[in-house]
Amino acid sequence: MTLLDNLRLDVTTVLSKMPTVNIKTSDASIVAATVVGAVTAAQLFTDWDPVRRCFRFWSQLRNHEKKLSCSDSVHEGAQGYLDLHAAKDVETRTSNYKSLVNAYYDLATVFYEWGWGPCFHFHYKFPFESFWEATRRHEYQLAAKLNVTREGHVLDVGCGIGGPMRNIARFLSCKITGLTLNPYQVDRGNEIGARDPTVAGKTNLVQGDFMDLPFDKNSFQAAYAIEATCHAPDRVQCYKQVYDVLEPGGRFVLYEWCMTDKYDPNNEEHQHMKKKIEEGNGLPDITTCKECLKAMEEAGFEIVEAYDYADEDGYEHRGLAKPWYTPLMPSWNPLSQRFQFNWLGAIITNSAIRMLEILWIAPKGTKTTQKYLQDGGFALRDAGKAKIFTTAYFMVGEKPMAK
Repeated sequence: MTLLDNLRLDVTTVLSKMPTVNIKTSDASIVAATVVGAVTAAQLFTDWDPVRRCFRFWSQLRNHEKKLSCSDSVHEGAQGYLDLHAAKDVETRTSNYKSLVNAYYDLATVFYEWGWGPCFHFHYKFPFESFWEATRRHEYQLAAKLNVTREGHVLDVGCGIGGPMRNIARFLSCKITGLTLNPYQVDRGNEIGARDPTVAGKTNLVQGDFMDLPFDKNSFQAAYAIEATCHAPDRVQCYKQVYDVLEPGGRFVLYEWCMTDKYDPNNEEHQHMKKKIEEGNGLPDITTCKECLKAMEEAGFEIVEAYDYADEDGYEHRGLAKPWYTPLMPSWNPLSQRFQFNWLGAIITNSAIRMLEILWIAPKGTKTTQKYLQDGGFALRDAGKAKIFTTAYFMVGEKPMAK
């Protein structure tokens, strides 16, 4: 069977699964013109820059396999990742956490940057804020608790490609070192930083494991983590590593992914959502808010404050801000990443990526990666709506002054 035959077969299969809709040529022209007009308007009058982002995404997909560290191909990497998650016991995943997390970010980072931008985290959003304004405000809320000076050196624990690190470095005018397990993220983050004169000499990404930090003791004035230490197989050990590299009096401030008190481990629906979140987000296991707080104390930190941003006292619960899972809610706006979460967008997204694989623009295994990321997004949304899971359990811990 030829490549063209494969392409025709894939198109036929997709169309056969779609509901029959009687659309006149004139109607289709109006729809097409509307989409083109909307894309043009977004390109000219907003900071989303959809055209350049899509071209960058396609370029990254074409070069994806050249930069993998988890395997020789995306297909092998995706299958190996899913094999690790197929293990029913948590111990298998936690003992292989480095392979699990590295494979996940090897495969997922290009999708994150395309759909989410350089800052890989959630946040609530006030009606008067843009998405990017809410992103930065969420980061500044954390940065304001660090108690650092302009000459201070801060550690970003699990920095991704360094989006929050660059924003916080500008906000505090301090030096920040970001640590990530994944080599591709190190290269990509330093590439972006090298082109940004506002953070020149202030930010640097290094490759390393936050379960065994490659830094001297008492070498940072403060540290923070934004939805990153959820990848740790042992919270106490992870937090203790951060504790050791902080100066006495230094603070560790973090947003943590946790199951809330409303999570019922005996509820099959709750179990299914938890498992899909883990599988779709590179997590060995998700622990509870109470267990994270206890781990901070066992690591040696004095707790300054700890609470869930999405609890009953928060802006989301009172209806004053859109909840953190809003970007995962379905939308019919074709310019929004939320479009993929309606039934038509899901078909189009998965089919488009399948086409890119067939045309050899994207490597084999890209569709598999997209599918488990999408399923993980559905689970995050559903668990957030059910209040059994939070992405923003906020903790501020302080290392006691030397006696």
